[in-house]
Amino acid sequence: MKSFDYQLLVIGAGSGGVRAARTAAACGARVAIAEERRLGGTCVSRGCIPKKLLAYAAHYRDDFEDAAGYGWTVAQPVFSWERLVGNKNREIDRLNGVYQDLLEGARVDILRGSAKLTAAHTVSVDGRSVTAEHVLVATGGRPFKPDIPGIEFAITSDEAFELRELPRRILLVGGGYIAVEFAGIFNGLGADVTLAYRGAQILRGFDDDIRRHLNNEMRKKGVTILLETDLAGIARRDDGTLDVEWSRESAQPNAFDAVMFATGRKPNVEGLGLAELGVNLDDDGGIVVDDWQQTNIAGIHAVGDVTNRIALTPVAIREGFAVAATLFGGRRTKVDYDNLPSAVFSQPPIATVGLTEAQALKRFGEVDIYRRDFRPLRHTLSGRDERSLVKLVVDTASQRVVGAHMAGADAPEIIQGIAIAVRMGAKKSDVDATIGIHPTAAEEFVTLREKETKRRQDDDTAPDERKS
Repeated sequence: MKSFDYQLLVIGAGSGGVRAARTAAACGARVAIAEERRLGGTCVSRGCIPKKLLAYAAHYRDDFEDAAGYGWTVAQPVFSWERLVGNKNREIDRLNGVYQDLLEGARVDILRGSAKLTAAHTVSVDGRSVTAEHVLVATGGRPFKPDIPGIEFAITSDEAFELRELPRRILLVGGGYIAVEFAGIFNGLGADVTLAYRGAQILRGFDDDIRRHLNNEMRKKGVTILLETDLAGIARRDDGTLDVEWSRESAQPNAFDAVMFATGRKPNVEGLGLAELGVNLDDDGGIVVDDWQQTNIAGIHAVGDVTNRIALTPVAIREGFAVAATLFGGRRTKVDYDNLPSAVFSQPPIATVGLTEAQALKRFGEVDIYRRDFRPLRHTLSGRDERSLVKLVVDTASQRVVGAHMAGADAPEIIQGIAIAVRMGAKKSDVDATIGIHPTAAEEFVTLREKETKRRQDDDTAPDERKS
C-alpha cells in the first residue's frame, strides 16, 4: 500500500474545508489544511460575519429614530465609519484565532501558502511537495466584475469592507442578495444609495411577492432602484468623482463617489492545476462533483462555493462533514438539498424555506396561497411606515406546506424554526393547530386562514436559481 504524508489534505480553510478537516481528524485520519489567507474563508473575513455586523450598525439609525415614539429623547447620534471598521476587524482577528485553535486542537496541520495540485495525490504548497490519499478542494468563490470601460475604478464586496471612509454617494450594480444587503447597509449608515439591476425585479429566484415587497420597502427607506438598467462604462474625474454611462439614457443619477459591482461570484479555481489534471469543470469554472462530492478523478473531492452549486455557508459545512464521514467515518453520507432555509440580511431582512409560488405551481399544478401584509406592533408607536409580509405555499392535493417566506424584522430567526416543520412535512392543519405567541410577528404564520387557490397555466415557468 502506497504511503502518503496525509490521508486528507484540504485546500482552503473556509467553512467547508475546516469542517471536513476537523471531522476527518476526529475519525482518526492524518489531516492537513492549506491556506494562504486568513483562516475562516469568505464567510468570516469577507462575507457573512462582517456583513451581518455592518447590517446591525446600519439598523441603529432607525432604532434611534424609533425611540422617540417610546418616550426616549436621544441626542443627535454621530456615526464613525473608522470606528466601525476597526471594531469589525478586531472581531475578525478574534475569529481567525478561534479557527486556528480549533484546527490545532483537532491535530490538523496548518500549511501556510498557495496550494496547487501537481498530481492526483500530490499538492505543492509554496514549492513544498505534499502527498495525500485524498485531496479536498474548498477554495470558495470570488466576486465577478464584467469587462466594461473603466471597470478598474469599481470595487466589489471584498473591498467594501475596508473602505477608508463611507462614500457619500454609492452605486450598487446587481440585483442579488449581496447587492440588496449592501444597499441597505450603506443607506442605513447615511450614504445616498442607488441600486441598478438589468432585470425586471430584484432577487431573481426568490418568491415574487417577497421580491416586490422588499423593493417597495427599500424605496421607502430612500434607496433609488433602477430596474432594467445596466452600466455601460465608468470614467473618473480629477477630483475622484465617478461618472457612469447607463445602458439607457433616461437613467439618473450619473455621478458617484464609489461604484460597487455585486453581479455574482465565480468559483475560485485559478492556479489550482485542476484543468491540467483533467478535473471536469462546468462552463463557469465550477468543479463538477457527484452526490458524494467526488470529482471524475479518484482521490480529488470538492465542497462549497467552488462547486458552483448552492453558495451558502451551512451547505458548505454540511458538505465538508459528509465528505469526511464518507471517507473516514465508515458511512457513505450525502447532503439533502431539499428545503434549504436561507436569508437575505437586507433592510428589512427576508427569509425563505422550500418552494416559491412559481416553483410549487410548476411541480404540483395547483397550490393554495396564504399571505398577510401587516404593520408590526413596534411601529404603531414609532410611526415608521414599514410593513412585514408572511406567506405560506401549500400543495392543494396533500395540504403539505411546501414553502414559507417572510419579509420583515426577525424574518431569519422566525423562518429557521419554521424550516424544521417544512422539512418534517407539516400540513396546513398542523400550522393551524399551533397556538401562536402573542403579540409577535411570528404568530401571523399560525393565524393565516384566507387562501387563494392557483392553478398552473401552460406557460408557467419557475424562475432561475438564485444568482445575481
